Amino acid sequence: MKRILLSLLVVVVALAGVLLTKAFRFTSRQVQPEAPVAFSVDAEAAAARLGGALRLKTLAAAEGLPAEDAAFAALHDYMREQYPRLHQALKREAVGPHSVLYTWAGTDASLRPALLLAHLDVVPVAPGTEASWTHPPYSGLVADGYVWGRGALDDKGSAFGILESVEALLAAGFQPRRTVLLAFGGDEEVGGHEGAEAMAKLLRERGVTLESVLDEGGMIMSGTVPGVTSPVALVGVSEKGFASAELIVAGEGGHSSMPPPQTAVGVLSRAITRLEASPMPARLRGGSRALFEFAGPEMGFGMRLLFANLWLFEPLVLRQLTAKATTNAAVRTTTAATMFEGSERDNVLPARARAVVNFRVLPGDSVEGVLEHVRRVVDDPRVKVGTLGFISEPSPVSRMDSEAWTLLQRSVRQVFPDVVVAPYLMLGATDSRYFTGLSENVYRFMPLRLDSADLSRLHGKDERVSVEGYADAIRFYAQYVRNVSN
Repeated sequence: MKRILLSLLVVVVALAGVLLTKAFRFTSRQVQPEAPVAFSVDAEAAAARLGGALRLKTLAAAEGLPAEDAAFAALHDYMREQYPRLHQALKREAVGPHSVLYTWAGTDASLRPALLLAHLDVVPVAPGTEASWTHPPYSGLVADGYVWGRGALDDKGSAFGILESVEALLAAGFQPRRTVLLAFGGDEEVGGHEGAEAMAKLLRERGVTLESVLDEGGMIMSGTVPGVTSPVALVGVSEKGFASAELIVAGEGGHSSMPPPQTAVGVLSRAITRLEASPMPARLRGGSRALFEFAGPEMGFGMRLLFANLWLFEPLVLRQLTAKATTNAAVRTTTAATMFEGSERDNVLPARARAVVNFRVLPGDSVEGVLEHVRRVVDDPRVKVGTLGFISEPSPVSRMDSEAWTLLQRSVRQVFPDVVVAPYLMLGATDSRYFTGLSENVYRFMPLRLDSADLSRLHGKDERVSVEGYADAIRFYAQYVRNVSN
């Protein structure tokens, strides 16, 4: 017995030694940058120019409604008027009906170009809600320290922040060594097919590969990562995919007074219940794992001990993450039954029952794998399984060991020195997905400080961006262009 106890003690001591050693070696991965180049921004003037852009109702075509062509044309004219140096120095190409690609030629043609990406279209305001806004949604009003209007955050703020930075760099005589591309899509909110997808195709046809891509994405948030007291700049390094499975069951129909033991609705209900009871497996990988690898060293010792030893504690971490819907979505392909159809009358048996289940696909999984999962779990030949509508595979996970990643980290911390930069998995889709085949370094980040209340303004009521926050975004884009193009 003493030998057994002694052996157990040796094992415990050895395990403790391994855990502590890994925790002490789990050191910060934050870049310690040099001071940024001095860059002055007239915040009020820049805010006024953004406000002018927000007054133009640039809605892409959707659900049978035509695009607001006149608004897009006016916006492009406005861009020419407000940024004359940019339009004189950069090559401008119209792509599709509302998108535009700018090329700022560098002095070294051997270097792969860097791409800055944003979109000019906005989502519509819900009918009947305009009066509930503090300021009209297309007013572009600058008031109370904010620029108000649809698109201030998503995504004209990014597009015009980039334009502001390039115009100012040109005025200062800056010349990039690496070619810089600016791609502004006109239909991101409805899929990006005529904008970003067409621009990516054009670059592929020209044989262009990219050093890096920067698009909209994560922001600077406080209190988002438990255990980290500093604000965290979340950089999307991958996106989930999208697929909807259509499940159809054929029935005999007839009158409800003489039902069979199980109707088509009953068969289909059983299938949905099985899917909800058997979600796809949770996995801590890609951007979700990297979040803790970069943020973990900034936590207290107890949390560092945990995240430094995921080889042992990963099941515990996954149990905690899957307990909440918001974090569960970051570690598994999610299953959401969204539509169900049967008979049109309460006394008629359905001749056909149909359900739609939406899946947001975790990187590492695939759409085909999702369909195989559905068929295996449902396990009923009466249920026919297919796909419905738009399908998108999850994006590859971008590199976090490249010079492009280091330059992005450096740029963020030069302008926002108090933040921790961490990768994460984006749950939604952006235009960047069309460029993943052109670069290993596709990142999704918006240089804005937001709180949790601000997030509801995205696609919601009272969308706005602070005047000073917008000025900081312009400073970031200018510093980023300097860093990636030299």
